[in-house]
Amino acid sequence: VPVGAQAACQDATVTQELLKEGFHRDLLVEVELGGAEQAAAGCTVAARTRFPPGIYVDPYELAALQQHNLTKAVLIPDVVDVEAPEYLATGLLVLLSMEPDPRCSSCFRAALPVHGRYHRPAEDSKEAVVVLKSPEVLVCCCDNPLSAECWEPAEVEAPCSGKSGGPCQWYGVTHQPAYEELILQVPVGLRQHRSLVCVLTLLVTALCSSMILAAVCKYGRFS
Repeated sequence: VPVGAQAACQDATVTQELLKEGFHRDLLVEVELGGAEQAAAGCTVAARTRFPPGIYVDPYELAALQQHNLTKAVLIPDVVDVEAPEYLATGLLVLLSMEPDPRCSSCFRAALPVHGRYHRPAEDSKEAVVVLKSPEVLVCCCDNPLSAECWEPAEVEAPCSGKSGGPCQWYGVTHQPAYEELILQVPVGLRQHRSLVCVLTLLVTALCSSMILAAVCKYGRFS
């Protein structure tokens, strides 16, 4: 993602927001680089976010979106158990590439579908809280190395989409988040409903099994 020309020692501003409701959301990340016109020529801007076990990105959904150039992100690890509940899952590191925002010459934005995991039933709360920390802002410049006075080298296991074909150094940008944490509320079941859920599940299973058995006996062909 091309931005400006030379490093500028100004803090970036980061805002993240969760769109939609329930388990399936869209994470919107917006970055405003201080002095972006002079920030870095021919560079890539990205947001690095550490997801807790309670939220994840579906790698198959991400691959489909990337095929249509709708988003670009790197998952670490790249293998994600989408069926695991929160208490059996592990955290996830996401490097999300940003695109220029046409409304602002120094602004970048990106959206990414995210999903909440199932949590253990609670005693008295119908929602579990998942805390998403503010992302790091990273810049990668293959053609014009950034000034060490303004940018800190960062260890990132991901290629840079600059003009050069070889590996590039990523740099961290000092930033001021609009807020330190983003709260995701995930619906959970209540423990006092466990007996009712078990009984209803057993009845529905027995009813469906009876219907399948009746259909087999009526329409099945037995030799």
